[in-house]
Amino acid sequence: MRTQEQVNEIVRRLLAEYPEAVCSLDYGKDYELLFSVRLAAQCTDERVNMVTPALFERFPSLEAFAEADIAEVERYVRSCGFYHAKARDIVNCSIALLEKHGGRVPDTMEELVRLPGVGRKTANLILGDLYRVPGSVVVDTHCIRISNRLGLVDNLKEPEKIEAALRKILPPESSSDFCHCIVFHGRAVCDARSPKCEQCCVKDLCQAYEQGTVTQRTRKA
Repeated sequence: MRTQEQVNEIVRRLLAEYPEAVCSLDYGKDYELLFSVRLAAQCTDERVNMVTPALFERFPSLEAFAEADIAEVERYVRSCGFYHAKARDIVNCSIALLEKHGGRVPDTMEELVRLPGVGRKTANLILGDLYRVPGSVVVDTHCIRISNRLGLVDNLKEPEKIEAALRKILPPESSSDFCHCIVFHGRAVCDARSPKCEQCCVKDLCQAYEQGTVTQRTRKA
C-alpha cells in the first residue's frame, strides 16, 4: 500500500498529466448524461456517442421518453448491447424523474440509486460531474485495475470496497477529476494487457512496477 504522501503525489501528477480529463460522453441536458451512462454499461463511450444524437433528437424531452414505446427506444440503442434492459430503464427512469423529482436529476446518492438502472458507479459520476460533490469516486474497470497496480488499494476487486477505500485516501475535492484521469491513463498508458510503464508519469510511485509484477516485455513497451 502507498503512504498518504505517495497517494497525494500520484493524484497531483495525474491531474497535471491529464488536465483535459472529463467524462467523454456527449450530453446537453443533465438527464442525457444519466441515460448515456446507462447505455455505456459494457459498451464503449464512442459507441454511445454515435447512438445518442439520433436518440435525443427523436425524444427531445423527459416527457417524450416517459411516453415512448420501449420497443422504439430499443431500435435506437440496439448497438449498445443489452438493449432490452437499457431501453426499459431509460423509459422507466424518465417516468420516475418526472413523477418523483419534478423532472430534475437528484443530487444525493440515496435518491439516485433508487432510479431504474442506476447503481453506485453511475450515481457517483452524476454527483461528481453535475453537482461537484466532494468525495465522488467512480469505480470502473480502469479504476479497479489501476488502483490495484498503483497500490492505492490492497488486492480488491469489488467496486464498493474499492470505492470505500479510495474515499479514505483521495483528496475529496479532487476525487471525481482523479477518476476521470484514471480512465485517460488507462486508455493511453496503463493498458490491461500491455501497460507502457516507461511512459508512465507515476511509475516510480507504482507498487506493481516497484515489485516487478509486470513483465519485462511490458516494462519496455
